[in-house]
Amino acid sequence: MIYMVRHAESPFKLGEERVRGLSEEGVIAANRVTELLMEKDIAVIVSSSYKRAVHTVQGLALHKGLTIKEYEELKERPIKGLEYKLPEQELLKAIEHSFENKEYCLEGGESTIQAQKRVIPTIIQLLSVYNGKKIVIGTHGNIMTIIMNYFDERYGYDFWKSTSKPDIYKLTFDNKNSLVEVERLWS
Repeated sequence: MIYMVRHAESPFKLGEERVRGLSEEGVIAANRVTELLMEKDIAVIVSSSYKRAVHTVQGLALHKGLTIKEYEELKERPIKGLEYKLPEQELLKAIEHSFENKEYCLEGGESTIQAQKRVIPTIIQLLSVYNGKKIVIGTHGNIMTIIMNYFDERYGYDFWKSTSKPDIYKLTFDNKNSLVEVERLWS
């Protein structure tokens, strides 16, 4: 079982994709993430190496006495290179197109299929190593959706647009690593 935890609110700063932390509102929401998950029997907490993802699950890790294992493979998917800021409508259109055509991305970006090839082996490894145990993943909205899309194509652009910062989804897998149930825990 995986608890996908999309990071809390983080102020956008061009060029600081890896190092930007949480806003004041984000810190408060991250505390609520801890409250929602602290009674769960969590075996491991892993995260994207980006600070906002780590900070969102940090309180839970402290409460559980666990060390957060950071994985570069869990980082956010850039639809265009990380040093570019696109107008919002252009960005949304590109993200939508990337779920319709999984090989599409803007110059310098990463397609859905490329992101899946990067991240899915890590997800499969985690499911294998922690078979039958509860895993928390500190993540980002786009890569979270891309992971879920790999297991069930119903999770695409519309799902991504419906998520919040933060957000929590409980993903239940069978013993063949097939996704059998998704439950939203954040409200």
